[in-house]
Amino acid sequence: MKGEFATTDEAAIRALAEARKQEPGALLPILHAIQDELGYVPEAAVPIVADVLNLSRAEVHGVVSFYHLFRTAPPGRHTLYLCRAEACQSMGARALEAYVRDKLNVDFHETTADGRFSLEPVYCLGNCACSPAVMIDETVHGRVTPERLDELLS
Repeated sequence: MKGEFATTDEAAIRALAEARKQEPGALLPILHAIQDELGYVPEAAVPIVADVLNLSRAEVHGVVSFYHLFRTAPPGRHTLYLCRAEACQSMGARALEAYVRDKLNVDFHETTADGRFSLEPVYCLGNCACSPAVMIDETVHGRVTPERLDELLS
């Protein structure tokens, strides 16, 4: 169902919000539904959700901006999660982080200009024995060096 309507389709966003407005703590389920449908929560959704839930725009925007898992721009075709937990940091994740930022020319929570990759931090991939670790889409990779990362991204 993803992508069936334009991101500015107010009626569709309103329908997603109206369908969940009676749920306890409806704001988060509504925002998740919008992101599941569109891949992100567009700025145009904020006033619509605020209206449906009788909240201020600031309240809705505050929740969207507080939880880093909500995107406010379309994601890249692939997501690269770089582990920043202690085990990975002790095994070179900071150098790998600098390398990947330079290579992709993006910071965390940004998408490459060609839309191919989004870079996201994560604080444990459960792969500490094979640090440093990254996850590309749904696959975890361990003992990642800059050279190995180049292979994974090619």
